[in-house]
Amino acid sequence: MALDLVHEPTESVLAGVEARLVFSNRGQEKPYAYVGKPPEGVPQNRGEYQTHVVRIENVRSTVGDLSLDVEGVALVRSPTAVGDFWDEAQTLALGHPEAAELVKEITGAARVVVFDHTLRRRSEGASDRAPNLPRQPASRVHVDQTVRSGPQRVRDVMGDQAEDLLKRRAAIINVWRPIARPARDWPLAIADARGVGQDDLIASDLIFPHRKGEIYVVAHNPAQRWLYVPDVRPDEAILIKCWDSDPTVARFAPHTGFEDPTTPAGAPPRESIEFRTIAFFD
Repeated sequence: MALDLVHEPTESVLAGVEARLVFSNRGQEKPYAYVGKPPEGVPQNRGEYQTHVVRIENVRSTVGDLSLDVEGVALVRSPTAVGDFWDEAQTLALGHPEAAELVKEITGAARVVVFDHTLRRRSEGASDRAPNLPRQPASRVHVDQTVRSGPQRVRDVMGDQAEDLLKRRAAIINVWRPIARPARDWPLAIADARGVGQDDLIASDLIFPHRKGEIYVVAHNPAQRWLYVPDVRPDEAILIKCWDSDPTVARFAPHTGFEDPTTPAGAPPRESIEFRTIAFFD
């Protein structure tokens, strides 16, 4: 696979943008969200959220200096052989092996397993997980895993192999790429893992019809450093650390989609795919 860390600057000279991100407020009760219909009389969600205007730094010109093990994020140039990511057969046959090989080459992992992927296409005014529509860009700051759910995901995916694999380092890494066009509309904002305190990470249940997962929602903290790469192209991919068993490296990089105030009116809606991978190290 041809790939390299991206160093070249884009045409944009903006140092960054001021934008609104949605954070969680700390509360007495654990937040949750049902994916699907909740039991009779039970609210769909629990938790309070608040919008904060934050500075999001444009790191396009220095993105090659970012590291999954330091900031928790990396951008690489990685052309894809997938002609149509909305074609499930192509995505499974070509996209999954590409994502696994990409993570393996960037991290030096001995083995990488792709266990899931999600396609998104923004639809004006649509809610996420609306029937008969693709998933929407994530609109709240979150991390896909927690200190509890990361190892559990390894157990869920790897079965009888899990306990032996968990004796060594493992990491869950998302591979995100725009499809069809550069991501000018609703790009990703990602927090530098070094500025995120453990107290900023709030465990929240994600309740599916047949299982319960756990993610982090994130409290606002002025010490957080927020980053974005404008106009990520379909031949580029952003890697995001969602959990790492090694406490000496970046373990969690909170992220969200956001409405970029510099996006031109009439820009086509963002389409993207994220692959969820587990990297295993010797």
